[in-house]
Amino acid sequence: MANTNLSHVKEFILLGFSDLPNLQSILFGIFLCIYINILIGNGLIIVITKSNATLQTPMYFFLSNFAFLEICYTSVTLPRMLSDLWTQNTIISFLDCAVQLCFFLILVISESLLLVVMAYDRYVAICKPLYYTIIMNHKVCVQLVVASWITAVPILIGQTYQIFSLSFCNSNILDHIFCDLPPLMKLACGDTFWNEVLFYTVVVLFAFIPFLLILYSYIRIFITIQKLPSVMGRSKAFSTCTSHLMVVGLFYGSGIIEYLQPKTNSRTGIEKMLSLFYTIITPMFNPMIYSLRNRDVIVAMKKLLSK
Repeated sequence: MANTNLSHVKEFILLGFSDLPNLQSILFGIFLCIYINILIGNGLIIVITKSNATLQTPMYFFLSNFAFLEICYTSVTLPRMLSDLWTQNTIISFLDCAVQLCFFLILVISESLLLVVMAYDRYVAICKPLYYTIIMNHKVCVQLVVASWITAVPILIGQTYQIFSLSFCNSNILDHIFCDLPPLMKLACGDTFWNEVLFYTVVVLFAFIPFLLILYSYIRIFITIQKLPSVMGRSKAFSTCTSHLMVVGLFYGSGIIEYLQPKTNSRTGIEKMLSLFYTIITPMFNPMIYSLRNRDVIVAMKKLLSK
């Protein structure tokens, strides 16, 4: 089946970690613990920001939405991976693969746009503090979150449809841990030029440009911070940005390495590790980054746990 024409593929075989047969149960236990940590960590962020009166601000409103997005983002790939490790059944149907890819792309782009919104919030708070409550009112915050969720949905649905309209004649074996664009494009035969053009257009519009906007926001923020008269004021202003900067670095850094490196068969192992990093490891560490470096969150968490 791997070497015949498969123009009408009905299912794919996800190799995942099949090259490590003796470690399947250990990997299942590790990924299950990671998934539970992601659910608990991000769930706590949501509960804390919703239940504590001192955290009813735009920054924590965006943070709670970001935590919810991380749960959704991880749940697209990790439960399926756990199921494959437990049952040793790595076959995924054509439709399931398309649905997984579509939701994965939508959530990745939503996270990229939400990071821009969070950077804009910090920009307004530090560079335009007198107008902060006027600019970042609740209605505007809700509109920004909704826009980050739905802006790219039609484009990504169209891109998913284009990808799965291709003929897969080389193989139906995906040497990956979930249905992702790079391994699918490797299996496609025929002219994929316009699919690649659309892919890089989406990357520029919803990843590269947002990254530049975040970079511009923080350049303005740093310039403003340097003009503050007191050292304590500069330190406090900068501390509100460091957590977000660390998350931005993890998200865009791993994504750039994964998607913009040349694809060769010899890099499949590296691609799997990078995919694990930005789909599992980063969402696990994000709650720690925001809680350990944020005194308000730590205080609110202690109050919640004491109850």
